[in-house]
Amino acid sequence: MTITKDIRYIGVNDHDLDLFEGQYIVPGGMAYNSYVILDEKIAVMDTVEEHFGEQWLSNLAAALEGRKPDYLIVQHMEPDHSANILRFLEAYPEAAVVASAKAFQMMKNFYGSDMSDRSRVVAAEKASLALGRHTLTFLTAPMVHWPEVIFTYDSTDQVLFSADAFGKFGALDYEDPEGWACEARRYYFGIVGKYGAQVQAVLKKLAGTPLKAICPLHGPVLTEDLPYYLDLYNTWSSYGTETEGVVINYTSVYGHTKQAAEELAELLRAKGCPKVAVNDLARCDMPEAVEDTFRYGRTVLATTTYNADIFPFMKTFIDHLTERNWQNKTVGFIENGSWAPAAVKVMKGMLEGCKNLTFLEPAVKITSALNEDSRAQLEALADELMK
Repeated sequence: MTITKDIRYIGVNDHDLDLFEGQYIVPGGMAYNSYVILDEKIAVMDTVEEHFGEQWLSNLAAALEGRKPDYLIVQHMEPDHSANILRFLEAYPEAAVVASAKAFQMMKNFYGSDMSDRSRVVAAEKASLALGRHTLTFLTAPMVHWPEVIFTYDSTDQVLFSADAFGKFGALDYEDPEGWACEARRYYFGIVGKYGAQVQAVLKKLAGTPLKAICPLHGPVLTEDLPYYLDLYNTWSSYGTETEGVVINYTSVYGHTKQAAEELAELLRAKGCPKVAVNDLARCDMPEAVEDTFRYGRTVLATTTYNADIFPFMKTFIDHLTERNWQNKTVGFIENGSWAPAAVKVMKGMLEGCKNLTFLEPAVKITSALNEDSRAQLEALADELMK
């Protein structure tokens, strides 16, 4: 794939992966992206996952057309991008490795060598590397989403190599029926979501930078409507509301709490709520529910009291939210308990460290099954959510 006259795509698609990072389902597969910049000197941007080393080196050799690379730029040390560093250096022993100081420390931890005999450390913000026509400038991007990360900007072609930022789930030959944003959002909040402040910092560094393309380490190269992607990242990383609507996340033992969640959803739709999403946390893809809960400005958490606590799937779900710095939302609660309802108290306690949450009062209380009184409470909660 040709990105610009001098920049080629040399990455690979993985259609056999069942769980990315051991936890995220990827029905569309996964892309491990790598690029090469052909100039007087040649720079290779990152490697790929271990099992695709031979294919990647073949792609690289085809792009080089007999030439040899001068630099391997390592922007990110996760093994799905760095696993073939040693194979690259065996194939091209005269090449130098360009990376941050922390990246070289990680190379020793992962691969037994800090590459000290061929390392070029990116030691300062906006350090540069001249290739000929192309000059590369490096931007530090710590904790987006590992501490060693750097971005690389090619001022000649106005291309940003963005490491894992602006990435998404899905192989490049997978036609996602929901477009870019859905799987990019699930990827962002699952993997990067905790580090909103750090993403905001790097977005500020990029402000005013002319861009014609963004080349991430996962997902498609972005070449059109770049402000759309930048605006989404700004919303996501500032924990803003992307879509007006309500997401209802529930767990249910015998179906009564499920019934309450579904009746609330119908009430909201009848009252004109622009979007209502409902997630059964025991059965849905939980990262998808996390994505929804960051996306919408209003959330309802509905669960049962269980062993004087809350149902396990809800407990796990709230842990996913809090460890990703969920904030700036309006929250309603539904609890169910046959003799000693305590779910709302437990959920509020778990959320007390989150910033800028507004809890709607009163919570809906169900004693075993819905009745006239608890249905009236559902109606009142729907009215509050619509305000």
